[in-house]
Amino acid sequence: MILLVPYVPVERRTNLPVCPSILGLSASPLTVKHLSSSLRVLHITAPASAGGLESVVRLLARGQRSAGNGVTVVTVVDEDATNHPFVSALAADGTESAVVRVGARSYLSESRSLRNILARLKPDIVHTHGYRSDIVGGISSLVAGVPRVTTVHGFTGGTIKNRVNEWVQVRTYYAFNAVVAVSQAIKQRLKRSGVREDLIHTIPNAIDLRRQVLGRDEARHRLGLSNDEFVIGWVGRMSREKGLDVLIEAMKSMTQPFKVIFIGDGPDRAKLAAQIAGLNIDACVRWTGVIPDAAAIFSAFDLFVLSSRTEGIPIVLLEAMLAGVPIVATKVGGVPEMLDQNEALLIPSDRPKELATAMSAVRADLAAARRRASAALVRLERDFGVDSWVARYDAVYRAVLGRSRRDEQ
Repeated sequence: MILLVPYVPVERRTNLPVCPSILGLSASPLTVKHLSSSLRVLHITAPASAGGLESVVRLLARGQRSAGNGVTVVTVVDEDATNHPFVSALAADGTESAVVRVGARSYLSESRSLRNILARLKPDIVHTHGYRSDIVGGISSLVAGVPRVTTVHGFTGGTIKNRVNEWVQVRTYYAFNAVVAVSQAIKQRLKRSGVREDLIHTIPNAIDLRRQVLGRDEARHRLGLSNDEFVIGWVGRMSREKGLDVLIEAMKSMTQPFKVIFIGDGPDRAKLAAQIAGLNIDACVRWTGVIPDAAAIFSAFDLFVLSSRTEGIPIVLLEAMLAGVPIVATKVGGVPEMLDQNEALLIPSDRPKELATAMSAVRADLAAARRRASAALVRLERDFGVDSWVARYDAVYRAVLGRSRRDEQ
């Protein structure tokens, strides 16, 4: 059901006084090779407080600005939201943003606001991120006659509502000028869903290799951990697709003392806490909630676990690679495109016993685990830097604009 609500004015924000490191990206300027001619790029997203998609949008906006482009990020937030951390983080980066405040289902009001922004800023390209922005932002850009690019960060599946939203989202892609998949696995899913192959470009995510990672002792001090504890880290949204319940089930098979740090929050937290209580392993667990700039303290971990049932190219895994932490991860989505068995221990999803065996193997041979972590860092530096990533997006934009201009002639 679409609720008709009054038009909601747009706010523009550029320089809010906030902490530069919020949400895990340094506000220091990136150094990206300047392009031959600048573009005006408008990103649209309906952000969560923190997450991989939000990190990607921030980093891409910063890289594109550094390359000489004009960039504005439109953030669609709840009408009651104040001091949204993503909006504050954009301001800390020096990225111009336009804030659209709407109700949960105020799609017509949202579309009017977006079309007003498009008319005022006259971007060369609109780039959407996430299913709501793909649908509402994509349709608004189509009506305005602006070329449209989307990045498909991943699919969560799960509830019927999510699956319906994703079905509509994919059908919207048929009218886009380019669709960027962050992994080959997502590209294949898009093709199976009827998206034309010539529209799809595969561009894996990237990470700022200069971002700060604390030393192990300082990171442990911040988390209140002793140096002799074996510490397992898990970071993410506490919902079914992230598979934290599988990690919890695996923990009951671990025999030697350990501590697991859960960083994040989400709709399943209460259910997961009940699962832990039922297994009587409460003493092994510490819940931290969401920590701004959490990636800086990944060095506190002896092992990082990604237990997901579905993924694209998870930013949190890139962050663990940068921290030099041994990794155990599920072989889902784009994960096997990021790492191989020489760089991490990879296991099938939904296999708690195999997960427990892999975690125990890391503990039993920390020297081998650290060699894998070192190899993963080498791969990160080779394959996941910002410069080539920004350049690949630029090539997609310019190809789209070239086709659009030819079509107009």
